[in-house]
Amino acid sequence: MKNLMTVSGLLAVILHGVTLANTAGEWRTVSRDRLCVTEGTIEKAAGDRMSVKVPKMRAYVNQWTSQSAELRFTYLGGTSEQLALGSGAVRRQVGLKLHALDACNLVYAMWRIEPEQKLVVSVKRNPNAHASAECGNRGYENIKPQRHSALPHLQPGQSHTLRAEMKNSELRVFADGNEVWEGDVGTDAANFNGPIGIRSDNARLEFTLQAGQYEGVHPMFELACKAGAGEE
Repeated sequence: MKNLMTVSGLLAVILHGVTLANTAGEWRTVSRDRLCVTEGTIEKAAGDRMSVKVPKMRAYVNQWTSQSAELRFTYLGGTSEQLALGSGAVRRQVGLKLHALDACNLVYAMWRIEPEQKLVVSVKRNPNAHASAECGNRGYENIKPQRHSALPHLQPGQSHTLRAEMKNSELRVFADGNEVWEGDVGTDAANFNGPIGIRSDNARLEFTLQAGQYEGVHPMFELACKAGAGEE
């Protein structure tokens, strides 16, 4: 019996190691040519890193992935020019887009930096609109979390990670590996048939983006890049 328990314990350790290895292997770095930039500019930086220096940047991954994304970024401070959002507010922030069907229907997980540091998850719903000119900044709903915790304080020159994982309508968001938000964004948002992406406002960044592999039967297609369809 003791030998059986020892073997079972070793098997559990081995299987746990395999599970961790498989999980880590599911993540793939998104190269610059896999990002469709709909507003602003993303430049190549050293290694596989990219940089943003413009006050408004919107992009999505033009290859199908799972609805899991991780942004590893170095925050370099504000941009020289500051632009207001469609609401008129001036905000400095960086975040991830999930189920980004189009400019009017998608899910955001945003790390707000200025004027207040906090993690905000919102859904933009406009079922009868699909271009920014049609919906503008209408249709936003901030989602209340079931559980949340404070973000690390972000200072210029610091490096952090922001990861979002969405399965069905359940969303979990992590900062530097620690869960900071968990909740349900609604079944309608989960049914937005769109890719992952990134967004920044008035923030200079260097970053890499990773995406989870598509689960199940891969549709084997690339998404057409439609520039100029950025969100307000």
